[in-house]
Formats: sequence, structure tokens, C-alpha cells
Amino acid sequence: MTRALLSVSDKNGLVPFAQKLVELGYELVSTGGTHKVLEAAGLNVIAIDDVTDFPEMLDGRVKTLHPRVHAGLLARRDLPEHMATLAEFNITPIDMVVVNLYPFKETIQKSGVTEAEAIENIDIGGPSMLRSAAKNFASVLPIVDPTDYDVVIEKLQTNQVDQVFRKSLAAKVFQHTAAYDALIADYLTVSEFPKNLTLPYEKFDDMRYGENPHQKAAAYTTALSESYSVLNADILHGKQLSYNNIRDADAALRIIAEFEETTVVTVKHMNPAGIGQGENLEEAWDKAFAADDISIFGGIVALNRQVDAVTAEKMHGIFLEIIIAPSFTPEAFEILSAKKNLRLLTLPFTNTISQNLEVTSVLGGVVIQERDLMGESEANFEVVSKAQPTAQQLRAMIFAQKVVKHVKSNAIVVARDGQTLGVGAGQPNRIDSVVYAIQKAVNKTGFSEAVLASDAFFPMDDSVAYAADHDIKAIVEPGGSIKDKDSIAKADELGVVLVFSGTRHFKH
Repeated sequence: MTRALLSVSDKNGLVPFAQKLVELGYELVSTGGTHKVLEAAGLNVIAIDDVTDFPEMLDGRVKTLHPRVHAGLLARRDLPEHMATLAEFNITPIDMVVVNLYPFKETIQKSGVTEAEAIENIDIGGPSMLRSAAKNFASVLPIVDPTDYDVVIEKLQTNQVDQVFRKSLAAKVFQHTAAYDALIADYLTVSEFPKNLTLPYEKFDDMRYGENPHQKAAAYTTALSESYSVLNADILHGKQLSYNNIRDADAALRIIAEFEETTVVTVKHMNPAGIGQGENLEEAWDKAFAADDISIFGGIVALNRQVDAVTAEKMHGIFLEIIIAPSFTPEAFEILSAKKNLRLLTLPFTNTISQNLEVTSVLGGVVIQERDLMGESEANFEVVSKAQPTAQQLRAMIFAQKVVKHVKSNAIVVARDGQTLGVGAGQPNRIDSVVYAIQKAVNKTGFSEAVLASDAFFPMDDSVAYAADHDIKAIVEPGGSIKDKDSIAKADELGVVLVFSGTRHFKH
């Protein structure tokens, strides 16, 4: 007689699975609520306390933590001394463990849940049984995922339960219990940067490929779902998101979260191509498109208002990969969904992103940091030039600073109030970024109102000189260089407004 121990929180599919186990000759042992469900289904089930000769106690905190359970799981069938020990103590081997764990994640996601309630939903016996069974997978089948019930039955019925399959189930157990413990650790941890970093992620999807076709890739979500995430967006139309789509869309969502005003953000290769604001969405789109009508080709568009038909018609005429918005009017959806490969996504937009830490992989490890959450305010600005900024220039500086923090360093943004005009990103020296951004901006409508923002200080006065020579009349940069006085002197010489923001916004 082979024996299976079943103790599950998620009872979906449990009874049909148990019935088939009985048909295959398994003797069933169970605990608590699982025992009641199986017994109510007319199955013969041995109660766990009949196995342990000990009652469940402490409100169910202790029921399977017993040598008669764990010896039955851990005994090696190929070692005579192990089997002799079982016989000596009249312990029956357990050949299968079917366990899924207390719903800790679901509990802590409930509104108003207390710490005491969360702690009571930390499973102890379940992980212990799973780990014992998984360690002894050569003899014990450990089953943690209800979606595996059918394949387990099929393999048992056809005698195809080999060591490869057993090992795969064991690996799934340790992945599951590790993620479960990581979530508990995260919930209890008060240190922002603990000694041991545990990051529970759950697979979202396998990608067709990564950045390039020869690279394999997959996407994972955080264990506690974030509604403001491209991975949790509703795909209303279009095919599966690619690796690059996800990265670009994430960048667009980070950028547009900076703005409460009606805003359109276009993104290419994780950098903003153009950003526009307006009294309505059409005006915001017109400004974003005019900001860079070349780079937007094949790009991503994020809009923080419902997409209307007028704006949809304008976007329809351009090749775009993804449009993300809170919603689409029926007319707008009909217009845009006519394009087979255009992906239309919706999610609830917000100006507050709850995920405050960022993790980046490096060879041999990760680095982790707080997100750049520093806001922009005139109160933090220091006017260091003789020339004084106008109110319009100050508004443009605030806008440009919100953008520059999302541009790869060395980052320069030329903008007027509510519209980017030129972006210089990722150049190995700052003056090249200045040159590129101004060249992109100089012939655009509104350039006469432009200010220039830099993510970091100017190491010398050449950037100020170039900007002034090309009719930039106001500059905002963090300050902090040992040669700040040279930039200030150059600004005064050329009559340029120079403002120090006091905040660096490097983005590597």
C-alpha cells in the first residue's frame, strides 16, 4: 500500500485528484479542513492524529511536526537501516505529499489586515513536509502546485514517473518555499538594506527573445502585484509584449507619473523622445509629436487621460509599437485597433509609485538603491547669475528637471513650459549632449522660450558658452563643481540666467 499525505489551503481540484489516487491504490492521510473535504466526498481518509498518536494542538499550529510524519517522508528506501528503523517504531512510509501553503500573500493584501492575522497565516508544517518530501524526491513525490495534479496522475497511470520528473517537482517545491519565505521576510523586515536580500518574484511570461533574437528572456512580477506596472496592464489589442516593449513601456510610465497635468510622453529606447502638455489631450499630443517627429517612429506613447477619437486619428497615422492610457473611448479604440500589430494597453494611472527600491543586476550580484524621488521646487533653486529668471522660465525649468531625471546621463533637456524641444542622452561627455539637444531644438516652434536643463553640474564653462551662442537664455543645473565660478562668470558675461537646483539626477 502506498500512502499519500494531503494538506492543502487551495482545495481546487483536490477531490478528483484524491479519487484518482485511491483508484491507483493510494491510502490517504489528511489534516483538518482537507480531511473534512475528502471525507465529505465519500473517501476513506486517515486523520493525521491517528498517524501521530497525538492530537492537533495550539489552534492547529502543531499537527504534522512529528517523527511519524517526517521519518515516513525522509527515510531512504535504499538503506536497510532506515527501513529497519521505520519498522522498529511502526512508522509507515509516506510516498507522496500534496501540500499548498497558508495564504500569506492573500492575507497581507487584504485591507486593514493586522500583523497578528498575517503571522497566523505563516505556514510552518506545510513547508516542513514539502522540504522533507523534496529532499527525498527519489522516493517521495512532492506536489505543491494544483496545476500539476493532472500530469502527476497521467504519469502514475502510464508508469512514467522517472527521476527527471521527480527532480522537477522537488525543484518547484524549493522555489515555492523560498519565494514564500522571502515574502514573509520582506513583510517583517524593517531595514531598507538587510544583510541577506530576498526578492520574491513570480513568472509573468516567457519572452519570444530578449534584446536580440539570439537572447532568451522571461519577465517576472513582484510577489505583491503592483497595479501601476506594464506587467499588470490590460492588453486590449495586439500581440504579446516583447522584452524591449516592456522596458520601453516601463520607462514611459515612470516619466508620465511625474505629471498631473494633461500630458503625452513618447519614448524610444527608454529615453523620452518628446513630451507635451496641453489644455486637452490633442494639444498635448501635438506638442509631444512636434518635439521629435522622427524618433517617435516605432516608439511607445503614454497618455495620462482617456484617449479620444481626435487624438487617436492623429496617432493612427504613425507607426507605433504601444499606446498606454487609462482608457480609450469606443471610437478611439475602433480607430486604433484597425492596426493589427499596435498594442493598446490600459492601467490605472497614478502620480505615486509604491515601489521605492530599484534592483539592477551586475556580474556576480546586484546593486540596489532608492528610486530618484526628489521633487522639483522653486524653493530649492538658487539663482547664481546676475540675470534673473522670469516666471515662465522658472516653470519651464521645473518641467525640464522632471524630464531630465529620466534621460540617460549625460543628460541635457531643452524645453519650454509644457514641451520638450530637444533631448541629448547618453553621450560620454556633457558638451556633446548639449550640442545634440540644442541642434534638435533650435529650429522648433517655441525655441525662443527655451531653457536648458542638465542632470549634473558643468565641469567647465563650455556648455554655458555653447548654449548662449545658440540663443539659450536660461539654464538650470545642480551646481557643485569646483569650477562653478567659471560657469557663473560665463553666464554673467553672456547675459544668461543660471540657476542651481541643488539636485543631481544621474541615470545610468
